[in-house]
Amino acid sequence: MPYCTLSLLAARYGEQLLVMLTDRGPVPTGAVDTAVLDRAVADADAVIDGYLAGRYVLPLAAIPPLIAGLSQVLTLWNLHVSTPEGKVKADYDAAMAQLRDIARGTIRLPDAAGIEPAGSGSDGVLAVDRERPFTEASMKGFI
Repeated sequence: MPYCTLSLLAARYGEQLLVMLTDRGPVPTGAVDTAVLDRAVADADAVIDGYLAGRYVLPLAAIPPLIAGLSQVLTLWNLHVSTPEGKVKADYDAAMAQLRDIARGTIRLPDAAGIEPAGSGSDGVLAVDRERPFTEASMKGFI
């Protein structure tokens, strides 16, 4: 299940911008090319899943608004053929910083099932008792 949809992207950025970024055929159709859009959404979601995989069980049961927003920003970035500047680049950089914070655990996703850290199989500390190399007898003459 994708984290964002055409309707969410159109509500956030406007359909005209999406048409301009996706209508890449030799003869412009004046409509959103859903194949291009779906590929950009899939690429954005793959990046998000890569950051979430170490901390959360995937797929997420419910899509948090933060993740949907990050997916929209990354999708818009992916739709650009050349490197965009200005607000699009600033939003992309902020989204990537938020994903790094989610991966570190600084930002937590509400209602998302976390992954328990793997245990070692033992219940405590294992200490190995060995012969002490420095004893009173071996330190004679040093003190």
